[in-house]
Amino acid sequence: MTELRALTGARGLAAWAVVLYHVRASIAGLPPAAERLLAKGYLAVDFFFLLSGFVIWLTWGARLHDRGMGAAPLFWRKRVARIWPLHALMLGFAAAIALALAATGRHDPAFPLAELPLHLLLVQNWGFTDALRWNDPAWSISCEAAAYILFPLLACAVDWRRLPTALLVAVAVALLAVLHVVMRDQPSLGSDIPHYGLTRCLTEFGCGTVVAALFLRRASFLWPATILLLCCAAWVAGAPETAVVPAAFAALLLTLALTAGRAGNPLETRAIHYLGDISYATYLSHFLLWKAFKLAFVHNPAPVPPAVIAAYLGIVFAASVALYHLWERPAQRWVNAASLP
Repeated sequence: MTELRALTGARGLAAWAVVLYHVRASIAGLPPAAERLLAKGYLAVDFFFLLSGFVIWLTWGARLHDRGMGAAPLFWRKRVARIWPLHALMLGFAAAIALALAATGRHDPAFPLAELPLHLLLVQNWGFTDALRWNDPAWSISCEAAAYILFPLLACAVDWRRLPTALLVAVAVALLAVLHVVMRDQPSLGSDIPHYGLTRCLTEFGCGTVVAALFLRRASFLWPATILLLCCAAWVAGAPETAVVPAAFAALLLTLALTAGRAGNPLETRAIHYLGDISYATYLSHFLLWKAFKLAFVHNPAPVPPAVIAAYLGIVFAASVALYHLWERPAQRWVNAASLP
């Protein structure tokens, strides 16, 4: 399947939405309206989950269904190659921060040694912990790992290609309805991530696979765009975030996919596309870089001047470029080239 460059670009912008979400409270002079907008940056993770299911289905759905579980080991190896090496490196960076703090007589409860094996195995958000620790954003990678383990079973059991469109839409609605019912008492999708994060991932990842099947039918983008607008209007009118935002993102994903490749698409410019290429490094490194940046350069608990925030954002971008080219991609090639037992 040819890359849909618009989706890669959208992933890059979503990663930076998460970065700004984590630093928003520290930006001096940030207008209230801007703070409220950035405070919704955690929702970018829901877009990630849907996008992940979409891309995985396009790339592996038919292959796994046609070849059976015999193709699963190759799929799993490629997913390990994609997510684990950079995750392991960032855990090493977190350990270095923890050791530096200990050497200066300080202790950070964000780095409990007893939980480190769970994080190394990427199972920390499978109900084994009660808070986000070590590298907070990695909770979503833990949940993605669970989705990857289960995906071959889905692909072998069900062939979305053979189901009528109406039934596919019904499946997507049902998956997102399960998410809403499970989280119906929560004020937002970002509530109590150790408890709800896995459900959030699996339902949205599953919905993303259905969206991919709908995309392959090459319908008009007008109907998902209409659903997107209706969901946004419902959210503004006070509908629960857990009910309308995942549906809005599913419609947005399908709209972006169906309009990819059109002339003048801003998400497909070289700069935006490159942000998408390095987005995993941006997403997984920014939180620990912010912690290290504050320890090194921010000694006053007062809000940080925008110029200092800009310096941090520059560091995140530079680190993302370096991590992508010098570690993430080489490690991925090395793991993929290794012989399977």
